[in-house]
Amino acid sequence: MLEKVNLKRELPKDAYKEQLPRLQERLRVLQRAAFEAQLATTIVLEGWDASGKGGLVARLVEKLDPRGFRVRPTYAPTIEELYRPWMWRFWQRLPPKGEIALFDRSWYGRVLVERVEGLVGRRDVEQAFTEIRELERQLVDDGQVLVKLFLHISKKEQRRRYKKCEKDPFLRWKIKPEDWRHHEQYGDYLEATEELLEATSTTDAAWTLVGATDRRHSEVECFRAIITGIERRLAALGKLPPPDATVGNLAAKPAETPKAKAKAKAKSKPRSKSKRARTRTEAAHA
Repeated sequence: MLEKVNLKRELPKDAYKEQLPRLQERLRVLQRAAFEAQLATTIVLEGWDASGKGGLVARLVEKLDPRGFRVRPTYAPTIEELYRPWMWRFWQRLPPKGEIALFDRSWYGRVLVERVEGLVGRRDVEQAFTEIRELERQLVDDGQVLVKLFLHISKKEQRRRYKKCEKDPFLRWKIKPEDWRHHEQYGDYLEATEELLEATSTTDAAWTLVGATDRRHSEVECFRAIITGIERRLAALGKLPPPDATVGNLAAKPAETPKAKAKAKAKSKPRSKSKRARTRTEAAHA
């Protein structure tokens, strides 16, 4: 599936600066509508190391209400979590109705990192695929919005970004020896990723594969996928807010009406002093 992703797509800086604020504003409007409709949204964010996941999260949180948006980073399980079913820790962090939760890495770690590193066997992987499909089906059946994003870059591009970070004194802390080790295992991770995409991309829980060589392009595509998912569910509930006047078309600026142009032109003209005000000013300087 990943071979079909166009890694050469780019978005010019001017187009990005025009589109991103509109997408951010539309998502903010939808967040409020989803809160009022008591609609929960789960975003699964996966992708290669250095593919731009952190930057995307930063853009998402800029204009959203922090009271209803949670970023759920996924780390190695704690001792307590190891004594429970492996999916338990994710169930505990799912969003309540009316809120949005973004999983920065997720339950897919079992069939990616744990699989490639040899921490689980083939039987565990097959069981994980079954449990993942069941979890996601339950979320959708419960009425949640489920958006699954995978940011794709080539091995060459990943290496270039690692090298760039290492040269930057403010970013070199991000690159650890294990990152380079995973980079050398790119082929193994690619094989595991292809299998998980085939095994878990269903009608109700399809993956959105995004070419992330160009950061601007990937961020805009991810915003659109999230917005589309929430809008579709709100429309089914009959609670989709109309296009906001400040948002307009997500791909272009709304056309200005002649009346609006005339009003803007009038506001831009310097206001002249009244006759009485000019007389007072002249008298004061006499």
